[in-house]
Amino acid sequence: MMSADQEKVFAVTCPCCQSTLWVDPAARNVVKSEKTAKKKASLDDLLMKERQKQEGFAHKFEATAEIEKQKRLKAKEKFEKALANQDKED
Repeated sequence: MMSADQEKVFAVTCPCCQSTLWVDPAARNVVKSEKTAKKKASLDDLLMKERQKQEGFAHKFEATAEIEKQKRLKAKEKFEKALANQDKED
């Protein structure tokens, strides 16, 4: 059974770190604090995330290289067309 003093104390959870504070409103102080244990990522999880990140970089690089290749082909076609039009005008 709780005493009258314990009934006045209330718990507050921090939205950032999820720690719990027990506050006594009459005394305006923290009676108790408790930090929550942070979940540590396993090595396998970290390796999988790094592998996915590397694959993403490789995919982006390939896509960028393909776009540049298409731009060069279009520029070459326009240049050849311009040369052909110049030859016709001469």
